[in-house]
Amino acid sequence: MSSREHMQQLGRQALEASRALAVLPAEAKHGILLAMADCLLARSADILAANARDLEDGRAKGLNEAMLDRLMLNPARLAAMAQGVREVAELPDPVGEELAAWERPNGLKIRKVRVPIGVIGIIYESRPNVTSDAAVLCLKSGNATILRGGSEAIHSNTAIAAALQAGGEAAGLPPHSIQLVPTTDRESVQHLAEMNQYLDLIIPRGGKGLIETVVRLARMPVIKHYEGICHVYVDQSADLAMAQRILLNAKVQKPSACNAAETLLVHQAIAGDFYAQVVPALRAAGVRIQGDAFLANLFPGEVTLATEADYQTEYLDLALSVKTVAGLDEAIDHIRAYGSRHSEAIVTEDAAAAERFLNEIDSAVLLWNASTRFNDGGEFGFGCEIGISTDKLHARGPMGLAELTSYKYQVIGTGQVRA
Repeated sequence: MSSREHMQQLGRQALEASRALAVLPAEAKHGILLAMADCLLARSADILAANARDLEDGRAKGLNEAMLDRLMLNPARLAAMAQGVREVAELPDPVGEELAAWERPNGLKIRKVRVPIGVIGIIYESRPNVTSDAAVLCLKSGNATILRGGSEAIHSNTAIAAALQAGGEAAGLPPHSIQLVPTTDRESVQHLAEMNQYLDLIIPRGGKGLIETVVRLARMPVIKHYEGICHVYVDQSADLAMAQRILLNAKVQKPSACNAAETLLVHQAIAGDFYAQVVPALRAAGVRIQGDAFLANLFPGEVTLATEADYQTEYLDLALSVKTVAGLDEAIDHIRAYGSRHSEAIVTEDAAAAERFLNEIDSAVLLWNASTRFNDGGEFGFGCEIGISTDKLHARGPMGLAELTSYKYQVIGTGQVRA
């Protein structure tokens, strides 16, 4: 069987599974998800052994520490993965939710009802937890899914998908509801992107090159998860201790995450005082700093002079670009020019400044006195997420269950005909 033929088979099987999933009762999905969580833990030794192979291969290929951290599983992360499945199981089932209802003067009753999208293809790199998150969110929202992970995590993804499918099928999961593409060749991406007769939506999660390739090839709608060039702006009225705490969390807590801060903007009125506090703390945490001339002169030898390219870079590592700005207007202009419409935070005690920041910047998530790391499905109460969309249509920000559904209209009459 050729690569194209194999992908076509996956598509046919997913389409058949999607029809069964669309009418699967909420109670059945709840039991299936709990069984999946149990099977993840029951097979933890197999999953961790597979992950160890991926990590070994990754080190041999020269993956940096940030990439290895994205790839790495341990008992705590695996337990968190299973807990995420259980949390999704307990969320309200979105399928069948009545979004609106009204009656027309002619007596027609119209209902707008939430329904599954159908078959969703997800292409992702590095993070094996995406295999679980994507599969369970698609299942809960009544969608079949075809998963195509990256070569870095092929053994981990295979073990996780096998555990989910085995646990789910024992509890009544329709066959082929969750399918993992067993190869990581580029042909599989192209074939998946061209299968609009089977797939209703495709979601790429990964580097800019992957996303641009999928957008170019796809014959079905694409929800993009573009890079996260996220900013923290410290305003002149900020509580500097709070600002330092927020920045360190946004940059250091998980630098490989897309919602980690990549650029710090500081109002010139408090820049000297804030830099005196925060630069030593950042350096102690191992952060490399690329700053403007003002900052570089304050810390010669500790801060590298920033280039234009630095402000356009998603580091996904312990590195940070810094710029001193004249005020809120310049901060907004900088974010508009260099941001990726992902996550931006302002630290200020000035409510008027905060309102301008929240209203005038066009990013998926804006935060006032909180870390950019909160742009996350779990932190929003979604259980977990399929990704963070930087699109404006059909979904934006953390994508949970509701974002994996569409809707249809049900019209009930008593014999009406149109004049």
